[in-house]
Amino acid sequence: MTKIEPDPYKAFLSTIKERIHQSRYEAMKQVNKSLLSLYWEIGKSIANKQEEYGWGKSIVETLSKDLQNEFPGVHGYSVQNLWYMRQIYREYNDNTKLQPLVGEISWSHNLVILSKCKNDQEREFYMRMTKKYGWSKNVLIHQVEAKSFEKFLLGQTNFDKVVPEKYRHQAILAVKDEYTFDFLDLTEEHNERELELALMKNIRKFLSEMGGDFAFIGNQYRIQVGGENFYIDLLLFHRRLKSLVAIELKSGKFKPEYAGKMNFYQAVLDDNVKQTDENPTIGIIICKDKDKTVVEYALKNINAPIGVASYTLTESLPKEYKNLLPSPQEIEEKLSGLIDYSTQK
Repeated sequence: MTKIEPDPYKAFLSTIKERIHQSRYEAMKQVNKSLLSLYWEIGKSIANKQEEYGWGKSIVETLSKDLQNEFPGVHGYSVQNLWYMRQIYREYNDNTKLQPLVGEISWSHNLVILSKCKNDQEREFYMRMTKKYGWSKNVLIHQVEAKSFEKFLLGQTNFDKVVPEKYRHQAILAVKDEYTFDFLDLTEEHNERELELALMKNIRKFLSEMGGDFAFIGNQYRIQVGGENFYIDLLLFHRRLKSLVAIELKSGKFKPEYAGKMNFYQAVLDDNVKQTDENPTIGIIICKDKDKTVVEYALKNINAPIGVASYTLTESLPKEYKNLLPSPQEIEEKLSGLIDYSTQK
């Protein structure tokens, strides 16, 4: 009997398992596309027949009853779901950008985006991000309710200039413009140490709010330079970017000198902590408040990748954000790079 060496067999088994998983995934994608195609055609037929014969709402109720009688135990033909089919067809039929994306994500994801997103650009953003990152329905709902689209548009980083193109857009998505720490039991009057300790007590919720691809390394992470100790508030690792992420917490308004301090931390981490196969360290400065123009000048001539964000202890996006959102043309330009990048993955 031939003896199988453990290591080669493990690699062989891993390869076969990966092929099986990939095959199952491709089969599931094909089933989803077929189902979405069916729902699209049903929605189209309902809309066209109503227009052709002047049928009212009762036709949907009748159709639902007949289909459920014909296919007992088969879900998806309720009155509400048939109305959703019609609504999605009418909403996206003449939209050359969004129509192809409908079949790329699940039916439940489509319904979330349809009901919770206000315009085509927002819907396109969440459709593409759901497809690219495989967000579950609950993760998608969290991203929409956390205003990830608006925060992406408003995000202030220098990544466009200093991050290599191959992972620039992933890096931009990794840093929000504002984080919601509504899970913290803090009053509006708190200091940085209180904020840090509260985040550590809620580390899982904190990492979820950061975006899901972050792993925790440590808080008050010590680095030594010239015999002197320095402490980084939080040190994380981003799995997709393969980068250390240094975070500084500030309970007040952003100051330009914070960027210089973060630049110092990043240089030390890159020289002494970063592994050779990892990308340069990303810095995130999270402040209670910030002035957009001050941030732009503070990051202008810094070559290390730094993002500046604010945080709130409430769920809602501040009202003043509405006046800061870019024009439709600027939104289109900002999304175009992200969208082009996502289609390559």
